[in-house]
Amino acid sequence: MSTDGDGRRPGANGPGGGERRTRRDDRAERLVVAAFTVSIVGALILAVVYIAGGQAQLEGVALALALGGIGLGIAVWARYFMAADEVVEERHALASTEEEVTAFTAAFEAGEQTLARRGLLAKLGLGALGALGLAALFPIRSLGPRPGQGLKNTAYGDGGRPLRLVDADGVPIRPADLSRSSLTTAWPEGHEHDADASTLLLQVDRERFRPLPGREDWVVGDIVAYSKLCTHTGCPVGLYQTELDLLLCPCHQSTFDVLNGAEPVFGPAARPLPQLPLDVDEEGFLVATGDFSAPVAGGFWDRGRT
Repeated sequence: MSTDGDGRRPGANGPGGGERRTRRDDRAERLVVAAFTVSIVGALILAVVYIAGGQAQLEGVALALALGGIGLGIAVWARYFMAADEVVEERHALASTEEEVTAFTAAFEAGEQTLARRGLLAKLGLGALGALGLAALFPIRSLGPRPGQGLKNTAYGDGGRPLRLVDADGVPIRPADLSRSSLTTAWPEGHEHDADASTLLLQVDRERFRPLPGREDWVVGDIVAYSKLCTHTGCPVGLYQTELDLLLCPCHQSTFDVLNGAEPVFGPAARPLPQLPLDVDEEGFLVATGDFSAPVAGGFWDRGRT
């Protein structure tokens, strides 16, 4: 019996034909099974590689296998096991004739015989999609952990014990090391590279200094400490006008009144610089007895609840 150009018997997918499977049908079916299986394996590899720490090249290969397997399987399924005939029917006849019913029955039965393992292929296809969807859930971890209190606390508040203030070289600072005409930048001992813990130490006129209620004992003599990070966008506040006792942020010119709790008096900053409670230890070095009075630097999403 003759076959057409692609190896099928004439009418294999049409009414009255295709009662027997061809070798090409078997090959196509095996290809669909293999494609969906490769997709499942690729998705599982993607999940395992990601959980193990990630490797961009392997993840890319696994994702290509997962997506490519699904695409190939669907394409082969549509090419060999879905009806491809274009049928035009005049709308004047709505009821089917006996001949049409017979032809439809024959075509339906032929489809069942041609695709004997329809259930297996459908399950594999759904399995490939499900495995890919499962693997896609793991990158949610890349969004990172919840910030928790990380933006609200600094190293000064860790451990609940006083920490010495040191310079950039880790050398502890005494009150006598400071001068009225300059600023000193300090950090908590052991955390000299913590950007959020940078602190300004400066001497003020105690007769004009007005500590906020509850902070009367936060100063040592005439020394007061504030966060160095501007409360506008977190730029370093590095300019000090000693004659006016004003701190100036060079980024957007926010200005803070040192004598009045570092309240902003000019510029876009809306919050005062957080103050650090100070004391001296038994050896005469400056220590912080707690964390800053408020979260440092600019605002964030739940700033209103801090």
